[in-house]
Amino acid sequence: VQLQASGGGLVQAGGSLRPSCAASGSIRSINTLGWYRQAPGKQRELVATWTTDGSTTYADSVKGRFTISKDGAKNTLYLQMVSLKPEDTAVYFCNAAGTTTYFAPFRSWGQGTLVTVSS
Repeated sequence: VQLQASGGGLVQAGGSLRPSCAASGSIRSINTLGWYRQAPGKQRELVATWTTDGSTTYADSVKGRFTISKDGAKNTLYLQMVSLKPEDTAVYFCNAAGTTTYFAPFRSWGQGTLVTVSS
């Protein structure tokens, strides 16, 4: 299973971006999806998660500003980001876990997309 992230970029503080992550391959089902980020010199941190029952969770630092969603028909994950702050600058990675068409579990990472917020 492969994940292809895109949609990062450079934006001014207060602006918006909507990175996406497309999953492809032998996917039978996706159970959990997540966005993580890693800022320069820092550890990767969890930003938001989505589970198959539709529940979502968010890091305290992004609550009220970021929204995670999934397009079921396309197996595509989105992260709507508004009111961006310079401290949101990081490489954003998507992650997916589920079951392949061979009934084997999978857990895959996307390659990351850079989000830069200027002050």
